[in-house]
Amino acid sequence: MDGTTNTASPILLPGEPMIPVSEDIIPTGEDWGYQLKWDGVRLLARIRPGSAELFSRRLLPKNSAYPELAALLSTLEEPCLLDGEAFVFDQGRQRPVFRRVLERERLRNPAVIAKAGAAEPVRYAVFDVLYSRGQDWRGRPYRERHEELLRLLPVKQERLFVTDLFTDGAGLWSWVEAQGWEGIVSKRLDSVYKEGKKHRDWLKKKTSIQEDVDIVGFTYNEGRLASLIMAFEGSYFGRVSLGLDEQQKRRLSTLPVRVPPPSGLPGPFPVLPPDLKRISLAWLLQPFRCRVTGLEVTDAGLLRHSKLVTLPIP
Repeated sequence: MDGTTNTASPILLPGEPMIPVSEDIIPTGEDWGYQLKWDGVRLLARIRPGSAELFSRRLLPKNSAYPELAALLSTLEEPCLLDGEAFVFDQGRQRPVFRRVLERERLRNPAVIAKAGAAEPVRYAVFDVLYSRGQDWRGRPYRERHEELLRLLPVKQERLFVTDLFTDGAGLWSWVEAQGWEGIVSKRLDSVYKEGKKHRDWLKKKTSIQEDVDIVGFTYNEGRLASLIMAFEGSYFGRVSLGLDEQQKRRLSTLPVRVPPPSGLPGPFPVLPPDLKRISLAWLLQPFRCRVTGLEVTDAGLLRHSKLVTLPIP
């Protein structure tokens, strides 16, 4: 538990937030509710009138990363402890995009952060309340906690709102797949708030990610082409080799490349990514685009379990 207390009204953080457990099957029944999975970063918000403290999943302070969100939450009139997801909404894709909020996570200069927050402010989808009205709510059923959230935040604003609770899990999943959203979370309506993953009360099902990426280089193993180096919107996105057959490797090996010196050149990136150091690689003189799929984007901004979908070799 967090050691910071207020003798008049202690608002204690959990040891860690309650984490949804991965599950391919969507549970059914009247004792389950369903919510969109927002493609962002987990944030706890401890609020007192005139102030708000933001904490990451690991309980690291985050006010400096999202000052515009802290300012917005500080306008709430009641002391409370909220749990939710901070995200950036991509207007072109019409969905949250994790890489957008990850870009904010990487900023360090306060002036740059303030400029980014003004240009593209983060939004906060709230899905739980741990404290309000002077009481700890973690031992109450989720249906009651969601009703309390609607009391605290009755008006859905563009940047601050309670995420909807649906009764049709299959229907919500069909919409998510059609729109390319991240997934859904199924929640047992009578469940209490349990820290970590030692439960079966919150279950998440995620869609696979599909993106068009730029292939900017190759890696080699014993002189043979091993994988393709991906860039997405100018940033390193990882390597992909699944779906690449020997015939494609031979054709790709004929493309003109630039081999960096032993000291290593970052190629199209500001610095050489850590997992490209101490391996044999070459940069393409003319990058090309292909489509890949993967399970998720990691906190480091890399596509996990990537696989080629299309490979239009130049």
